[in-house]
Amino acid sequence: MPPKQRQIRMQQQGGLAAMQQLETRSDEELAREQKFKAAAQAILGARAAERYDAEAARTYFRTAIAAARPQERLQLQRMANASMALAERRPDDLKKAVQALGQEPPSGRQLMLLRVMGLLAPPANASTAIKARGFALIAALILALILVGFLLVQLIALPFGGGVGVGGGLILGLFLVVVILGVLTLFGRRRQKKAIAARTSPPA
Repeated sequence: MPPKQRQIRMQQQGGLAAMQQLETRSDEELAREQKFKAAAQAILGARAAERYDAEAARTYFRTAIAAARPQERLQLQRMANASMALAERRPDDLKKAVQALGQEPPSGRQLMLLRVMGLLAPPANASTAIKARGFALIAALILALILVGFLLVQLIALPFGGGVGVGGGLILGLFLVVVILGVLTLFGRRRQKKAIAARTSPPA
């Protein structure tokens, strides 16, 4: 009896270690993985959730749970709950699901950003009214950004001749906003890559 218990613990540890190793593989390599199919499908599901593709994430996690050993299914289900909450932009459920995994929950800022994204880009299964509200909010946000860009251009141009015309100011304002958003996106992606590298790198 004791040897059998030790064997089960070794198998569980091996599965966890395999998931850490598989995180560095591409989606195509994970899709072909058979030895640790449950772990590979779970990673694909988590990646789909990060792209906010709820349907793909749900499919991957169903496959992962079906391929997993009984003692692994509870943990995979908790991972699925957290990933689906992220993919469907449900910040409150995401916080609870991450805590159920025994991990530190997202910060208030991250949850707020997810809530805003849920308003601007609701999931595919949202009602028509919610989707229409999202389009209206995006249009209002674009107009607000153009107005802010126009005011910034006027402020910058004041010392050089008293400002610019409305048409030129709107065009320059739009260009300025695009540049600012591009720079912020670039820095955001760099920070995200650093965070992912720190999370997936083995401890020293």
